[in-house]
Amino acid sequence: MRTRQIKALGRAPLAACTLVACVLGAATAANAADYPVLRGSQIEDAPPAPEFFDGNAKWSGFYYGGGAGVSSTKFEPGNGLQDLARFAYRNTVLGNEVDMGTLLSNLPSKRDSGATYFGFLGYNWSFGDAILGIEADYTRSNHEYLLTDYIARRVTTSNGTVNDFSLTTNQGAELLDYATARIRMGWAYGRIMPFGTIGAAVGRFNTASTIDATWRFTRTNPVTGAIENNVVAAGYPLRVGEIKKNVYGFGLAAGLGVDWALTDNLFLRGEYQLIRFADVEGTTTTINTARVAAALKF
Repeated sequence: MRTRQIKALGRAPLAACTLVACVLGAATAANAADYPVLRGSQIEDAPPAPEFFDGNAKWSGFYYGGGAGVSSTKFEPGNGLQDLARFAYRNTVLGNEVDMGTLLSNLPSKRDSGATYFGFLGYNWSFGDAILGIEADYTRSNHEYLLTDYIARRVTTSNGTVNDFSLTTNQGAELLDYATARIRMGWAYGRIMPFGTIGAAVGRFNTASTIDATWRFTRTNPVTGAIENNVVAAGYPLRVGEIKKNVYGFGLAAGLGVDWALTDNLFLRGEYQLIRFADVEGTTTTINTARVAAALKF
């Protein structure tokens, strides 16, 4: 009996050791499952994904670019033809008794529209978010108008002469191209910059402002008493006025727009521009343009 008890007790420590080893092995396996190497967390220096926008843009510096727009050009004829009509019959009995200018009605304004193409360059200075710059641009236009009219009248003057006269009027202009120089003021919101501009403009025109005048009369010859019919007045037909090439006109330019920086060296632009030229050979010209552009900045 005593010998058997000793053998049973000898097996107990062996079983206990086996149980402890299993528990420790399970614990080790559990810890190994949580070890960072197995989850890949040891990769701590992976490069960040590239960003196209960083939220800011450097607006100062030199830039240049080009673009296209749609322009509506309004031509407004002035009183130049009335003055030419008076000039055509100056120093005559007919011209003294008939105001030729009042015979010509005011000519209506005309519009021409279409695509325009332009290039520009400028320089910006940054004062925090405030942007101040200067800019010049050049635009090809080729917008034009032409108005013609014809009137004929019969008038008996105080000396008893029956006068038949006519006026053929021709008024027109072609805006070939123009350039502006402007101050630009903007405010930067990261990569977006709204701006306004104001400055001066110079344009190149071909112009036409002419009157072809005729004058015939019927009178009684003061010496012979004979009736003279359909006599052509001396110096007529007569053309007054001129057709001119490359005439320059000056005016004002203003605009509103927004620049969008795609990168630090490339931006897009949307802009509205208004230009008004003073009288050029009897025509005042106003240009409204909506345009888009792209530019490089340095």
